[in-house]
Amino acid sequence: MNVKKKDIRALTKEELRVFFEDNNDKAFRGNQVYEWLWSKGAHSFMDMTNISKETREMLEKNFVINHIKVDQMQRSTDGTIKNAVRLHDGLIVESVLIPTSTRTTACISSQVGCSLDCKFCATARLKRMRNLNPDEIYDQVMAIDKESRLYHNRPLSNVVFMGMGEPLMNYNNVLSAIDKITSIDGLAMSPKRITLSTSGVPKMIKKMADDQVRFKLAVSLHSAIEEVRTSIMPFNENFPLVDLKESLEYWYQKTKSRITYEYVVWNGINDKKEDIDALIKFCSYVPCKVNLIEYNPIDDGVFQQASKTATDNYIKALESRGIVVNVRRSRGKDIDAACGQLANKS
Repeated sequence: MNVKKKDIRALTKEELRVFFEDNNDKAFRGNQVYEWLWSKGAHSFMDMTNISKETREMLEKNFVINHIKVDQMQRSTDGTIKNAVRLHDGLIVESVLIPTSTRTTACISSQVGCSLDCKFCATARLKRMRNLNPDEIYDQVMAIDKESRLYHNRPLSNVVFMGMGEPLMNYNNVLSAIDKITSIDGLAMSPKRITLSTSGVPKMIKKMADDQVRFKLAVSLHSAIEEVRTSIMPFNENFPLVDLKESLEYWYQKTKSRITYEYVVWNGINDKKEDIDALIKFCSYVPCKVNLIEYNPIDDGVFQQASKTATDNYIKALESRGIVVNVRRSRGKDIDAACGQLANKS
């Protein structure tokens, strides 16, 4: 009878220590294996060179390492790298390395497909197949760290959950992955270098605040007018702006951490004075900054980048109210790696 082997990375360090004791070995062997699995990112038991061959064979008999595989890597003319990542069950997600002169950022996925239905986003057109496990999220970061060292001669400096999926719809696994990324047993990255971007799930934003997370929060806003936001992000009907506002006030009260609003200005959709006024009012509720993001078309022509004048009007109005505003130019457009373009064309 074929016994299904357990994914070894589902075990805690303590559970690994107990496993070795139960198999008449020393508990510290569990620490060694744990280090191979996480800090060193071992893809197979045979890679674990400081462990005896017999022990490695015993592990092989009992467990599997469901490691991701970078199926295809595309490099953009601007240095951006997009990975098509194959999971152990054959499904594929995408993750992106975004370099600047001072840092490299990993943009990673949290779901296969997406739970939400934003009309301007290519990923939203894919059915949500499943949530990613903590190790699958962690592996994407590991892979991009290696690429950063190889192609840009420096370690990964930042992680953003802005790839495929709504991270707050995979809450436990995302937080577990972040624990690993920030742990000394993992990549030992500062939580301040991690940003979770959500389309806005009020109940889960409050839960994050209660859980006293230390990473940063970004909200994909795009309109502070109820009807406009619902027309481009239909799920807004279930999570209206009044609930989002209340959850963000709660977040700030608990964490004292400033929020980033991500905002694309589209021609004929949110490029008028009333759109700007509504955003300014929304920005008055909690300390925040606004990232105006260049739009990357997804072939259907409904959503078009607004004119430079419209974007400049936003910048002037926000700055005149003392609101920090950054304009984010898209990277990796030539390989469909830019914001909103991740759609598994591979």
